Amino acid sequence: MAEIRLEGVAHSYDGGKTYALNPITMTWEDGKAYSLLGPSGCGKTTLLNIVSGLLKPSEGKVFIDGKDVTDVITDDRNIAQVFQFPVLYDTMSVRNNLEFPLKNRKVSRAKITERVNEIAELLGIEDDLDSKPSKLRSDLQQIVSLGRGLVREDVSAILFDEPLTVIDQNFKWTLRSRLKRLHLATGVTVVYVTHDQTEALTFADEVLVMNKGSLVQAGNSESLFLEPQHEFVGYFIGSPGMNFLDVEANSSLLTHNGMEIGKAAKSGLNGRHRFGVRPEFLIPSKKSGLEFKVDRIEDRGGFKLVHLSKDDFKFIAKTEDSYEAKVGGQATFTFDPERAFVYDMNQKVVSTVSPSTEGGNS
Repeated sequence: MAEIRLEGVAHSYDGGKTYALNPITMTWEDGKAYSLLGPSGCGKTTLLNIVSGLLKPSEGKVFIDGKDVTDVITDDRNIAQVFQFPVLYDTMSVRNNLEFPLKNRKVSRAKITERVNEIAELLGIEDDLDSKPSKLRSDLQQIVSLGRGLVREDVSAILFDEPLTVIDQNFKWTLRSRLKRLHLATGVTVVYVTHDQTEALTFADEVLVMNKGSLVQAGNSESLFLEPQHEFVGYFIGSPGMNFLDVEANSSLLTHNGMEIGKAAKSGLNGRHRFGVRPEFLIPSKKSGLEFKVDRIEDRGGFKLVHLSKDDFKFIAKTEDSYEAKVGGQATFTFDPERAFVYDMNQKVVSTVSPSTEGGNS
């Protein structure tokens, strides 16, 4: 188990012309589970490889339990890493693949047998221990690869690089739950890279949302959903993502093409901004609010997605299953003032927004 600290860590693959990873300073606490979440190419794997020692950062330093390991090779960092695709010795049986990391560290025969059986049972591969990896399906091969990363008990941290990509969809939830159970039982520090928000939000104690090489927000699933501090977090977290609208602020009053949207809680706000509200926090109203045309309604069983339009913009509202509206007709919606935000042009949140009491129906 270990604390991992990053100080100004950044990386460029072209000598500083562009950066795949912009400077990051943060600490990953001993024993916690973290997810690096973001789209392909956002810098997740680059950051993971820097922590593991597979890549030396162009800038900054990496510390493990207070020791500077920036120039320390992977083998001496005592970190296990599981990659996106299986990394196995096909000349060995599954059992021997799982035993190999322990034999290299001269673990006793009895302890090796005990630990391999324990991991095999956790991952559901007890019946495959005597098979060669090439005889297994690709998803089972990846499970064996996971086992190689998990089998050591003395590691400082385990790093997972999108480990469930090739796993059968029906088994992903089960395997994710087992990994979470193992983490809770061992207390080892875990860093888990994924582009799948469900994986990240259900597995980690803290999720680090990345975009274009930068860390845009860190938090638990609740804070990322309820209080997105960056437009990208609002867009990327949630299904569907946040509704956005270009607005003009004049003494904190927000308008779009002359239509009043609401008032920012921050006083004296002026200029061009972006208004954002999640579909869950658009609320049907029989009184004041924004009047929309109902374009279509998706009944998702348990809730509805109501597709709305007004002039030059479209919103989606997520309503209770009992909500009724006529497609092609009009519907009025307001929004929760604690869950609507105004963002500056750098895409960072600057204020919450109270809905207009004037109706905004003009």
